[in-house]
Amino acid sequence: MFEKSSWIRLPRNVLIGHGVLDRAVEAIDELHLTGRPLIVTSPTPREVAGDRVIEDFGDRGIEPAVIVVEEASFAAVQEVIEAARSEEAGYLIGIGGGKAIDIAKMASDEIGTGFVSVPTAASHDGIVSGRGSVPEGDTRHSVAADPPVAVVADTTVLANAPWELTTAGCADIISNYTAVKDWRLANRLQNVEYSEYSAALSEMTAEMLVGNADSIKRGLEESAWIVTKALVSSGVAMSIAGSSRPASGAEHLFSHQLDRIAPGRALHGHQVGVGSIMVEYLHSGESGRWSAIRDALSSIEAPTTAAELGLDEEEVLEALTSAHEIRDRYTILGNGMNERAAREAATVTGVI
Repeated sequence: MFEKSSWIRLPRNVLIGHGVLDRAVEAIDELHLTGRPLIVTSPTPREVAGDRVIEDFGDRGIEPAVIVVEEASFAAVQEVIEAARSEEAGYLIGIGGGKAIDIAKMASDEIGTGFVSVPTAASHDGIVSGRGSVPEGDTRHSVAADPPVAVVADTTVLANAPWELTTAGCADIISNYTAVKDWRLANRLQNVEYSEYSAALSEMTAEMLVGNADSIKRGLEESAWIVTKALVSSGVAMSIAGSSRPASGAEHLFSHQLDRIAPGRALHGHQVGVGSIMVEYLHSGESGRWSAIRDALSSIEAPTTAAELGLDEEEVLEALTSAHEIRDRYTILGNGMNERAAREAATVTGVI
């Protein structure tokens, strides 16, 4: 008897495009959420987008509660949970980059309410995924949480975000190439559950970015459109898979280890982009697509070397040789690689 089942949680409304921030409240109304909204944001995103959403709610006779978070932490998540309970919030709205959205996502999951994602930067696929990422000390925790019930991504706002945030989002998506390869490898060698559909969708998002790399330009709203659609697709792939496997492999382990070794030196997306260059080399050797990944990253002005990440070669080698220790996830790194092999991968690909 066939008894397999899966519960896939996806956003019910996804609104992307020019000026759609003005339709955010309309999109939220269609969800038939009840109770008072709690807006979770940070200082700059509040100025860029938050105040407009607050004003639009006011025009409809609704006064949302607002909490401004300064940094991403478990303490901030708890603060939002307490605010939601004291304000008797019916649902949460995260307005900002990864910080505000991840905090709102994790808090809403804890208290069992809906959550709406309103990104102000296309910096990573957390704007729609079912995972939140919060630093603690010298490490970063990735926590499962329900994805948003709606996403409102205004490309006018996103195109005006700092360019390095957009390139980080692009690099995060491009790294799906190696994440899927690691997933297939884990399926073959460790019988890890694998979804062809999720993998294909994830790879498609990477192809979308690599194929359009030449047209992704600073300040161009069409670029924000391309990147955001890819980020949404990547998040959906993870929801279908029920894990982060379609978008997180050895390149993410490398990035998480860098967060321990050299915290705050570079953006997450940039780190996984550089990691993906080396991981593709480990998978396919000199004839692999690592140079295509590197060229695409270079085309969008994303880092491709240790120096561009603000790292020295020893930090890169330490991260590469110890990344397998980060979590129990089988990748091309297996049980670890020695320094000689790591140096070869980093040198041949031009990372060091």
